[in-house]
Amino acid sequence: MKNGQARAEKSAFRQAVTVSVDIASAPARVWALLTDAAGFPRWNSTVTSIEGPIELGKKLAIRVPISPRVFTPRVTAFESNRRMVWRDGAAPMFQGVRVYEITPKDGGSCFTMTETFSGLMLPMIAGSLPDFVPVFTQYAADLKHAAEAAA
Repeated sequence: MKNGQARAEKSAFRQAVTVSVDIASAPARVWALLTDAAGFPRWNSTVTSIEGPIELGKKLAIRVPISPRVFTPRVTAFESNRRMVWRDGAAPMFQGVRVYEITPKDGGSCFTMTETFSGLMLPMIAGSLPDFVPVFTQYAADLKHAAEAAA
């Protein structure tokens, strides 16, 4: 995978998109951006708004420019400056899981985000899902720009 370029993997009951980018900023700075719900729209052009605290066990209300739907994932893992997971849906029918990871690298950070959709209903709705490759590529570019501007 090219640095900052998302890639997709698809099968009948699983679809995943991953992006990874090197950021010349400390993991704590990257984490601060990723966990500031109110501040998200200031730096991230792929998110219109996030309501709710980005904390373990909390449910969020997320609006994005590519859909009129309000997404309501729950934060199911939260390891400060390192990793968090957001989950939405109900397995085994349909579930989306987004994993954020930050790894220290060469005085900066490597940020990786993967979203996996899975479930028995995926074959029926896969065609209605947007192409997440350009969205994830933009997300990573926005995060890199914001974190490095503040570094």
